[in-house]
Amino acid sequence: MSRFLKAAALLFVFTLAEAGAGTALAGGKLGLGRPATPAEVKAWDIDIRPDGMGLLEGSGDVATGEEVFVEKCAVCHGDFGEGVGRWPVLAGGQGTLASHDPVKTVGSYWPYLSTVWDYVNRAMPFGNAQSLTADEVYAITAYILYSNDIVDDEFELSHENFTEVKMPNAEGFFMDDRAESPLFAKRDVCMRDCKDDVKIVMRARVLDVTPESEGKGENGDKGAEVEAKPEAAPVQVASTPAEPPKPAFDEALAAQGEKVFKKCKSCHQVGDGAKNRIGPALNGMMGAAVGQVSKFKYSKTFKKLAEGGVVWTEDNMDAFLKKPRQWAKGTRMSFAGLKKEADRKAVIEYLKKYSQ
Repeated sequence: MSRFLKAAALLFVFTLAEAGAGTALAGGKLGLGRPATPAEVKAWDIDIRPDGMGLLEGSGDVATGEEVFVEKCAVCHGDFGEGVGRWPVLAGGQGTLASHDPVKTVGSYWPYLSTVWDYVNRAMPFGNAQSLTADEVYAITAYILYSNDIVDDEFELSHENFTEVKMPNAEGFFMDDRAESPLFAKRDVCMRDCKDDVKIVMRARVLDVTPESEGKGENGDKGAEVEAKPEAAPVQVASTPAEPPKPAFDEALAAQGEKVFKKCKSCHQVGDGAKNRIGPALNGMMGAAVGQVSKFKYSKTFKKLAEGGVVWTEDNMDAFLKKPRQWAKGTRMSFAGLKKEADRKAVIEYLKKYSQ
């Protein structure tokens, strides 16, 4: 029997049991259904409270979570929680909630970690819900926290330390008091001639959403992208001559970088036949000027870097890979960054291989 039919049958049992009980209280007896057994109730009662009540025993670390996430979650949510197509974005969005274009993610919006654990455990992966073990759910949750810069890459989440994790937006939620608020209290509503003079105090912002006739936007074949917010000035970066000599590369280190680069493949291509996707193709990147890939629509931040003559030196690339949104404030790249210096060095060496 499918999960849907099982759920429908169990709901039918509950409904008939209620109906029978109600009829019995009224002096009659319907004679259908039965009370749900403790085992049946337990199968449905799997919610997790913010205080940790209901959590299953187990644990999982960030590294394990990354492996499980890439295997079972990345097809919809991207390798780093950046979202694929129109599937939900899980990471990033910090500092956007007060803007006209808020990005509501686990890190920027969700107030309780229990919501993450409960939803992953209850409904994920899509199409195969409740197939994850408790340890896998802990590991995936740890990786989502890491993707949002809430924990470091050595973190291990368990039922014992679960309530110690505080979500960044926990204080952003409060009780709805509109019923008692004078602003929403019942009163006579004006329907005509309510004001003697009406003034326009603001206008809707202009959205440049018309697709361009040539090339692709930063979201691949989705058309031109909305410039959703003003770009902050980038941090100070080093510049070098426009055409520095092409550096030699370490083949062994580049091979390690190829493995780490798997984290980048959802947005970037490199090597033979590489094309622009959500991000630009990365052939010839090291030693080249920033923002110069042909037919790719860059953000305003990268256009300013290009105008300033900034070049992809090893130092610049390392700083960018470490914290993209800090190095280039306003970038539309959602990747949180590579925390380990060894991983960044390996990726840079891999990019050197295709910059000869």
